[in-house]
Amino acid sequence: MLYPMSRTFTLDEATALLPRLREILNEMQEKKPQVDAIREEIVAMTKTASGNGHLVSQDVRDRQKAAQVLIERLNQLGTEVSELGGELKGIDEGLVDFPAEREGRTIYLCWKLGDDAITHWHELDTGFGGRQPL
Repeated sequence: MLYPMSRTFTLDEATALLPRLREILNEMQEKKPQVDAIREEIVAMTKTASGNGHLVSQDVRDRQKAAQVLIERLNQLGTEVSELGGELKGIDEGLVDFPAEREGRTIYLCWKLGDDAITHWHELDTGFGGRQPL
């Protein structure tokens, strides 16, 4: 189901957000693998603890706390993207869409981290694969 957009962007308005979005997405891409690695550590530590009959150790609790701090930061960054008006479509890919108007209908301006500018758009019901040049 598609929901109404809170606002639409011109190309210039969306482009003005790119410097901050680059910072946000770079930080997100730095932190997400850290969370993934900690989760893997916790799984391994828990298997070891359950295999030898020991209770979950302080090390596991410490790693869980570390993961939680990173997750909270990722959530804050995701919220900031939303507050800016962008729609985060993927941390790993660095994808952000901006609702915009084109030929009388709402579409997404599509930007990917690493791109110097917003050069593509797609329909609301298509994703990155449906991108078309502006």
